[in-house]
Amino acid sequence: MSNQTALITGASGGIGLEFARIFAREGYDVVLVARSADKLAALAESLSAEFGVSALAHPADLTDPAAPDALFAAMQEKGIAVDVLVNNAGFATFGHFVETDLQQELDEIQLNITALTHLSKLFGREMAARRRGGILNVASTAAFQPGPLMAVYYASKAYVLSFSEALANEMADFGVTVSVLCPGATVTDFFDRADMGKSGLTKNMRMMSAKDVAELGYRGLMNGKTVVITGWMNRILAFSNRFAPRSLAAKIARKLQEPQG
Repeated sequence: MSNQTALITGASGGIGLEFARIFAREGYDVVLVARSADKLAALAESLSAEFGVSALAHPADLTDPAAPDALFAAMQEKGIAVDVLVNNAGFATFGHFVETDLQQELDEIQLNITALTHLSKLFGREMAARRRGGILNVASTAAFQPGPLMAVYYASKAYVLSFSEALANEMADFGVTVSVLCPGATVTDFFDRADMGKSGLTKNMRMMSAKDVAELGYRGLMNGKTVVITGWMNRILAFSNRFAPRSLAAKIARKLQEPQG
């Protein structure tokens, strides 16, 4: 049993929920962060009963710029030292950039980029001072190329990848491990939330389970691996993008994502 604490954002469903189960299974106390208070409370009760760990539900909307500071302050007030931070929360918008909703995209940037950076700063400073800890940021295979029809999402994940790789190098000086998880298409409500029901990605891509993705991310962090790409085909595609012209990569991504039928 670890007697350590993992804080997971976006913990109410999908990959985040599976991360919560994995860390609880491994003996970590868990802090569960998401907007849905009811789902978090039920999950916290379930994890405590099944694994005998402390599970704290902390409802928060991380699209609110004030939320990261409030979350950090709440952990300080409760005397909770976060040993592992899992920045999993994120969402996508789909469609032509000139036609999509601006406020949704600003919230997307706030959640996918700004909140992730803010939380990494706040909790990362504590980890560095203790000279131990881990940060696991969830990016995507979208990070490796531009993505027409999901321009903001792809760009946000490119930031997460680059930021995490640089942070991993810096934080090694303080004994802190930083990993970035880059899953491909995964069975979650991600595509429904992005209103991508007719996208070719939802029809033609073989999807991994959220549980398998989370397991790979957890193992990667524990093994000190900086970049974790799930699935051999995703690894091949990510590697091949290094050699393809960016314009061609954009055309391929658009072709895969265009609505069908």
